[in-house]
Formats: sequence, structure tokens, C-alpha cells
Amino acid sequence: MRGMKIAFFELEGWEEKIIRANFPNEELSFFDGHFDDLTPPPKNEFDVVSIFVDSKITPKTLARFPNLKFLTTRSTGYDHIDLKALKKRNVQAAYVPGYGDNTVAEFAFGLILNLTRKIYLAIDQVKEIESFDLKNLRGMDLKNKTIGVVGTGRIGKEVIRIAKGFGLNVLAYDPFPKNDLAKLIGYEYVSLTDLLKNSDIVTIHCPYNRKTRHLLNKKNIKFVKRGAYLVNTARGGIVETEALVLALNEGILAGAALDVLEEEGETKDEMKFLSAIGGHGENLRTILENHILMKMPNVLITPHNAFNSQEALERILNTTIQNIKSFLAGRPENLVP
Repeated sequence: MRGMKIAFFELEGWEEKIIRANFPNEELSFFDGHFDDLTPPPKNEFDVVSIFVDSKITPKTLARFPNLKFLTTRSTGYDHIDLKALKKRNVQAAYVPGYGDNTVAEFAFGLILNLTRKIYLAIDQVKEIESFDLKNLRGMDLKNKTIGVVGTGRIGKEVIRIAKGFGLNVLAYDPFPKNDLAKLIGYEYVSLTDLLKNSDIVTIHCPYNRKTRHLLNKKNIKFVKRGAYLVNTARGGIVETEALVLALNEGILAGAALDVLEEEGETKDEMKFLSAIGGHGENLRTILENHILMKMPNVLITPHNAFNSQEALERILNTTIQNIKSFLAGRPENLVP
């Protein structure tokens, strides 16, 4: 195919030169905004579109782009895409299967260290009140503690490798256990309930789908080892927000570090959510609970930043370019399952 019209959304600017060098014969358009219902781009004749996680793909969105043939998201997750709507339109979708296995795993351990050694609280105390009082800053060692890793895919495996370096005992939960890897690295697969009961730290690294939505919920949060810490760098909806607030309020969890929130997009843009038709009570409750979490001193919240290293972004862009090239050549790669 030649002369295809390709649009890239949610770009920072540095990517444009690289993209132009790779597609000299295509008609390219670049946007720093989102591909969504409320901010349509000035043109709608694109054949190929590349998006990021803040662009929501809905039937209403797709209706604006009658020529769309291929969509590629610069992310591993694709829960922001209505796959049924794409299938109905015969639009193929691709993603980035792996780009930051170590990137996200390293960030998760940054959060773990911040929680267990109260690093953020210590820095904040010195900066805000110039106090060097250690009274409320005592933490705990990681060595010889137990970490429970929920999901042992690309990122989960990196987390386990790092954990072994810290001298942590590792329990894992995955519906598709990798027993050879467990034997090689030295960790044990257990049920989710047993993982919650026996882990000093629980860290989540599974994909978000209908089976993992609220995987940690009001029913099983009670099994968490009292005084444990929870880290979530995967997707917010894997943890039921109401259950998380309950566990923190009741002291079941000593703290939590969250790079993702349930109803994350709506929390970031509440006015848009409140004005949208279809906003309902359950989502509004979750937004309010997110604000409760933000105010808790034993909760660290970062803005979906675990992926955000220069090296990872370059890998994402390179894979996306290859996804588009493969589609143009009639051999699409990395199609969404």
C-alpha cells in the first residue's frame, strides 16, 4: 500500500522526526491531544491511527472515521479499546506486547521501598517542616520477608528476579503457572487466598479483563495478612476500590502504593465525566473513594508513571512503527488477541 493516511495521537513531539523517517511515502498527521468523543481531530479520513492509553475507542468515536482500517495502541493494555466495535467495522487492532518488563518492575520496587521504609514521608517531613525527627519513620527490612506476585508474565517474572536479589521469599499466583521457571528461579505457586494470607507485600502484575476485574475484592480482602502492603502497577480495576479503602481503614493493610486507579480516566477529568450521559452512581462512588485514598498518609499514588522511562518509550515507538509497517505490507503483527 502507498499513500496511506496515518494519524498519531498523544505524542510528545520528539517522536515525529523518527516517524517521518520511517514513512516517507505516507501522508502523516500528528496530534498531541486524545482520540475521543469530545475532541475530534480536524480531519477524519485516516486509514491508520496510533493512540495511547488516554484515548478511548468507542462506537461513537469510530463513527467519525469511516476510512479506518488499522488501529495500533502504544501500550500493552488495551482495555481503553472497544474491541467488539472494531470487529464490527472490520478494523484490525495491534498493541505492544512487551516494552518495559524491567521498567515497570523497577518502578514497582521503588514503590515497595517507599512504602516499607517511609521514604516519601521522610522527604516530605524534611521539606515541609524541616524536621529530622525519626519517631514516625521506622520501616521494615525486605530481607526474609515474603512477597506475593499476582501474575507471572513478562513483568511479573522481572519482579520475581528483583525480589530474589533483595532476599525475599516469593509466592506467586497465576492461572497458567510456569513451573519450570518457578523451579529455576526458586519460587512457589499457591492459590490467591494462600498468597494473600502469607505475603508481607502483595504486588499485582496481571492483565485487566473480565476475569481479573476486582480480582482483589470485599470478599477476599479479609484474607490479607494483617499489616501487609499492596502495590498495583497493572490496572486499577483489578482491585475493587471499596475493598481497598475498607482494608486500609480497618488496618488490614498497613499501606498501599498505586500507580493506577479504578475509574482512572474519570478521576483525572471529573468535569468531563460528570457532564457525560451515562455517568452513574457506582463510578461516582469510586471517584470519591479515589479522593479518600489520595488523602491517606499511608497511601502513595503516582500518575500511571511506571512505564515512563525514555528507553521504554523508544521501544514502544519502535514496535508501533513495525506494527504499521507490517500492516502496510499485508502481514500484520502483534494483533490484539
